[in-house]
Amino acid sequence: MDNIYCHFLVFFMFTRILLLLSVFFSATTVFAAVGDLDELRDFGNKNEWRLHKNDKRHNIQVYVKNEDGQSVRSFKVEAMLDAPVETLARIQFDIDAFPRWYFAVTEAKMLKKLSDKEYIFYMVHDAPVGTPDRDVILKVTIEPMTKKQPYVLLKFNALPDYLPPRPPFVRMLAEDYTVKWTPVDKNTTKLESEGFIHPGGIAPSWAVNFVQGKGPYVNMMGLRRMLFLPQYNDPQAPIMFTIKQ
Repeated sequence: MDNIYCHFLVFFMFTRILLLLSVFFSATTVFAAVGDLDELRDFGNKNEWRLHKNDKRHNIQVYVKNEDGQSVRSFKVEAMLDAPVETLARIQFDIDAFPRWYFAVTEAKMLKKLSDKEYIFYMVHDAPVGTPDRDVILKVTIEPMTKKQPYVLLKFNALPDYLPPRPPFVRMLAEDYTVKWTPVDKNTTKLESEGFIHPGGIAPSWAVNFVQGKGPYVNMMGLRRMLFLPQYNDPQAPIMFTIKQ
């Protein structure tokens, strides 16, 4: 009987320990999830950039900011890329290739070349689960690099009424941002991008903020992969738009 009682006592204590550990880890997971959700909501200091991701290995930093009166955060990304400005331009202007590297893009096409410094293109974004996919029309204006301006600046602005609606996609009202390429040396470029999105339709702010935080980093990693493709590194390959004057 003593042996049976001892075995029962050990089993009882072991079960209690497992139960306590289960409760502890469940609570930790819940609190972590709540913290993550709070991060995606409209919390944090207003009008101040907060470091969201710091990838030291690949030299990529992503920042987010809560603007006054806005439930959706703005984003900023900085990256050092091992390529000249010309390579980045060839990749950026190859609109048809966007689904290969641009975050959650399933379709992309050039709509119109307005001049050697302006164009309009179309994209479809794969939205988070539970929300309709989005499409967007963007006008891009290029400010070429000059002696007085030692960088190339691209300005992206949404044109939601440029085309009729294309169901089942929901038309985005804004995907407005800038991209700045600053040569560091002949084989290195600093990229800086900053902007915000308005997904149109109905979308919870936490889902939009999730995209705002993840998208810029995924774009930089995708861009890094594209840098190695020979068609973008060929110095004889044409560049569709003017980037230097």
